[in-house]
Amino acid sequence: MASSDRVWVFGYGSLIWRPSFNFLNAHVAWVDGWSRRFWQGSTDHRGTPGAPGRVVTLVQISDQYCGGVAYEIEPEVATQVFAELDRREIQGYGRREVEMRLNNGETIRGIVYIAMEKNPHYLGDDVLSHIAKQIACARGPSGSNWDYVKRLGGALRDFGIVDAHVFEVEQAVARLIRAPLVKAHLRGSS
Repeated sequence: MASSDRVWVFGYGSLIWRPSFNFLNAHVAWVDGWSRRFWQGSTDHRGTPGAPGRVVTLVQISDQYCGGVAYEIEPEVATQVFAELDRREIQGYGRREVEMRLNNGETIRGIVYIAMEKNPHYLGDDVLSHIAKQIACARGPSGSNWDYVKRLGGALRDFGIVDAHVFEVEQAVARLIRAPLVKAHLRGSS
């Protein structure tokens, strides 16, 4: 599961700003060969079955990397932490072991949750304008999809992580949110 007796979890989405578990250490980290994309549908947190939101997953792209936060958790509570994360990430995400490069230069192995293409909520790629419109209009039990995008973009900037896809989606949604027709639509769907 992880290097020696250390247990690590890699967060690249909401786990960056809301890990929801106690941890021993946290480091900015990168996973090579993966890129963060708004390709996973969310009907349980940031959307509804009739209007799914879009949240991030990792997509394998050999010459890219994804920055996030690696959390070290106590081995004694790992089973409990993973049970909680399994419930949180129930809608299409599965565990995968990956190698991470920590900002202190150390390379470790840990667990990441990835939504794979074959899950029923996987939306895949789309043109930026469609992704932005879907996010601008989606809201679920955990709040608006727009709030998720803003929090992710802000957390990445706070940690000094650059992600062109996230920032591009964030800007596109921000332009739509300011548009009068979308504002009226969002107020009507609240």
